[in-house]
Amino acid sequence: MVKTHHGEGAPAHAVRGVDLRVAPGEFLAVTGPSGAGKSTLLHLLGGLQRPDGGSIRINGRCMDGVSESGWAGLRRTEIGVVFQFFNLVSNLTVADNIELPALLAGSTPRAARAARVDLLDELGMTGKERATPGELSGGEQQRVALARALVNTPGLLLADEPAGSLDSKGTREVVRLLSAFHRKGQTIVLVTHDARMASAADRVISFFDGRVADDTELDAALPAARLGVSGVLDLGS
Repeated sequence: MVKTHHGEGAPAHAVRGVDLRVAPGEFLAVTGPSGAGKSTLLHLLGGLQRPDGGSIRINGRCMDGVSESGWAGLRRTEIGVVFQFFNLVSNLTVADNIELPALLAGSTPRAARAARVDLLDELGMTGKERATPGELSGGEQQRVALARALVNTPGLLLADEPAGSLDSKGTREVVRLLSAFHRKGQTIVLVTHDARMASAADRVISFFDGRVADDTELDAALPAARLGVSGVLDLGS
């Protein structure tokens, strides 16, 4: 997979011929210095940017030619995304922020509410349903963002520096929650510069200058996801 950013000055080669396969249920951490291309890679996997070359396969489906609206639909149902900045709707309650993606994906209000109740309980946020984002701490807002990303039980969770705006306590809480969902079988791709977060993963790839510089399995007992067909991210095929 290849992605080049064109702006003022010389082109920036953010992703240079990356070949990658992620196994179902795997927790993959992508680490590397600022500007290495980590976030660009994650944005490509979520359809937030388009590759200049190569292909992406999700659950065996080739994503070449998928429209913006098609990708948006996938992000509502099959791909959950969490960012460094929480991106919550400031004038909606916690409950509404979480339930809205479920309703947009076609859930009934009753089903959306039930999913929200379960997630808030799991995230230790019961009792905060009627609060607005401005009434929450940073760690609490990130937990709401995580619940929103998981409300439609996506097969893949993409997390881009989810603790980048949090203190050490908030970071530990995000690590704990990601690990808990991973133990339940959630496939996770995490971009982070924090070694504490990366150590929770099954596998860590080091990204440098748009390329995979190192690929290390931290949990050899789990099924390994090997480098696959050139230019393809294969999720669960």
